[in-house]
Amino acid sequence: MYNNYQIPAKTASFIDVEEKHGAHNYHPLPVVLSKGSGAKVWDVEGKEYFDFLSGYSAVNQGHCHPKIINALTEQAQQLTLTSRAFHSDKMAGYTQYITSYFGYDKVLPMNTGVEAVETALKLARKWGYEVKGVEPGLAKIITVEGNFHGRTINVISFSTDDTARNGFGPFVSGYVTIPYNDTEALERAVQDPNVVALLVEPIQGEAGVYVPDHGYLASSYQICKANNVLFIADEIQTGLARTGKMLACDHEGVHADILILGKALSGGVLPISAVLADDEVMLCIKAGEHGSTYGGNPLACAVAIAALEVLKEENLADRAEKLGQLFRSELEKLNHRYIKQVRGKGLLNAVVINHPNPDAAQDLCIELMKNGMLAKPTHGDKIRFAPPLVISEAELLEAIEIIKKSLAVLDEN
Repeated sequence: MYNNYQIPAKTASFIDVEEKHGAHNYHPLPVVLSKGSGAKVWDVEGKEYFDFLSGYSAVNQGHCHPKIINALTEQAQQLTLTSRAFHSDKMAGYTQYITSYFGYDKVLPMNTGVEAVETALKLARKWGYEVKGVEPGLAKIITVEGNFHGRTINVISFSTDDTARNGFGPFVSGYVTIPYNDTEALERAVQDPNVVALLVEPIQGEAGVYVPDHGYLASSYQICKANNVLFIADEIQTGLARTGKMLACDHEGVHADILILGKALSGGVLPISAVLADDEVMLCIKAGEHGSTYGGNPLACAVAIAALEVLKEENLADRAEKLGQLFRSELEKLNHRYIKQVRGKGLLNAVVINHPNPDAAQDLCIELMKNGMLAKPTHGDKIRFAPPLVISEAELLEAIEIIKKSLAVLDEN
């Protein structure tokens, strides 16, 4: 399972306890982490690693960023939760800050990414009935093949990943799935007058960092506009400076009708997500129709403001753009026979492994771990490389050397 890797005794003891008492819904690498700072983490054995997953891009600002941790600890001593039954001073400041930051009239705060996705879908349907005039119960939302938006029953209803779907039906109706990166298919789908929205990731992360053709997002947005259909951008993984722009949609000048954010909105400190839209869309939902006990809590508001400030103060989008180009060019220079493709934008990157051993990507990740880097395969043959955006150029070059060294394992299998 682990390419003959001998798990250290202390590490194994923690894993054994978790295996006994925790659900088996993940298959993590055999490492037990206990500390993080910047682009690095340390395990219970004291070994240091470069983190090249970043909590699936939740830790863009680096582990335990001092400014974000200070905001957390200061607010935690003041007020952590009111519920939305009452106003809070932090909620007022946060709503003003984030709407100005991204250029929207309103924000609806939630907690996890999938909660924000569910919120956006409800919002689009409500808009479809109240503004577009779709008959009650007939609204349809276009989704794309290879998507990943979470794992609730509703969201997996339009997933094309059998692992996510098998054994969990019956599913929710009201979705039309078309190929990703295919504007002709979108043109056909929006002809249905009951279509109210398109939900799309600007870059498909879980699918293995699938970057669509340049122009796909802008063309899709224009098609939606021309047919009175909302464009919903799921920027939970691609947003917040990860791809070299503040939002991945910014690469094509697209301002989504509904923007979904999460992950790095807290810098990896708390579950915080947000849905942003203008009044015509957002005010379709009235009091009592949607909510969350923890959504918009004072602690989350303070943390999110700090996390967003760090992105701009440290120019992390520009850093991601520069270091991403360096990273991809260095990997491409290797011209390694088992690397079929290097792809990505900014510091959201992946390699596609083409090897006769179907477990080659997993074996490579184990070898990377042995050599001081943590990364995970996705969909069998792809490995994501997405370090915290605070990583220095020197650290990135050091990490590239680890990749070069580790690739030797593919020649052994």
